[in-house]
Amino acid sequence: MMGRVWDERDVKVPASKAWKLYGSPQLGKLVKEALPNVVSKIDVVEGDGSAGTILHVVLPSDETGNRDGGPDIVQGEVHGGGRRETSEGGGGGGGRVLDLGFTLYRVRTEVIEKEGKKEECVVRESIEYELKEEAAANAALVSIEPLVAVMQLAADYLTKNYNNNNTN
Repeated sequence: MMGRVWDERDVKVPASKAWKLYGSPQLGKLVKEALPNVVSKIDVVEGDGSAGTILHVVLPSDETGNRDGGPDIVQGEVHGGGRRETSEGGGGGGGRVLDLGFTLYRVRTEVIEKEGKKEECVVRESIEYELKEEAAANAALVSIEPLVAVMQLAADYLTKNYNNNNTN
């Protein structure tokens, strides 16, 4: 069984400015401070946020050490390219995703320049997954909501900081 969930936000900053946040450890720090229930840790395994950077994302546990479905660790790689920047990763570490019957769990972030509007971009988050047929019920564990919360946090931060820096 295959599936995909996604959401996107319009952000009134250039794609290059948005990508500076999305492709850096700074996003992890913001998320950890503002949304500790969404991400407990983001480390840069390799790179500086440009193409080829590998991020290691650890999702929070509850008091018993369990996670609320989905992957326990996601490792992602940043891909560069002109008007569209993409970061994607899959479940890893410990095999929790595999234990739930997922054969693929890919989280993708895209920052896309709006055509004809260089001062605006679209940020799109998606989760693509494949499940073994016998684990099809676990599709209910796939939720875009944590990524939507991160997108909104980042959009608010970018808009506030970009607009403040451009008016001074």
